[in-house]
Amino acid sequence: MTRLSKEDKDRLIAAAIEAKDGSYSPYSKFRVGAALLTPTGAIIKGANIENASYGAAICAERTALVKATSEGIRQFVALAVTSDVPSPISPCGICRQFIREFCALELPVFLVPANYGTYGDGKGEITETTLDELLPYSFGPEDLELPRI
Repeated sequence: MTRLSKEDKDRLIAAAIEAKDGSYSPYSKFRVGAALLTPTGAIIKGANIENASYGAAICAERTALVKATSEGIRQFVALAVTSDVPSPISPCGICRQFIREFCALELPVFLVPANYGTYGDGKGEITETTLDELLPYSFGPEDLELPRI
């Protein structure tokens, strides 16, 4: 896993926590925030946006990736995801595949519980993983270039 400085990791986690403020979740009442760190040190935040037609909802991770990609940013150093529950949550299956389109398999992913550090009771532990661990045996853009028989 790529090593981030403590400062970058802290900034990324804080941004994911702040991103929850942008959540539109009147149906599930389940706010999620995500933040992506770029190679330049910029952070792109995303929140989940629900819809009365549930299938039209978009997760926080995809919101952040769509914002970044639509602005021409297509390289990322790390991702942080958080919610309002006291245990770490993981990106859903659709988000994992969406992340795979734009991120290296070695991408560090920080799953941040709501009670992490100074933002809660200080007891929550971050789960640190990678995209490859979240989506083993993944299918990505390079697979479309494989020779056919």
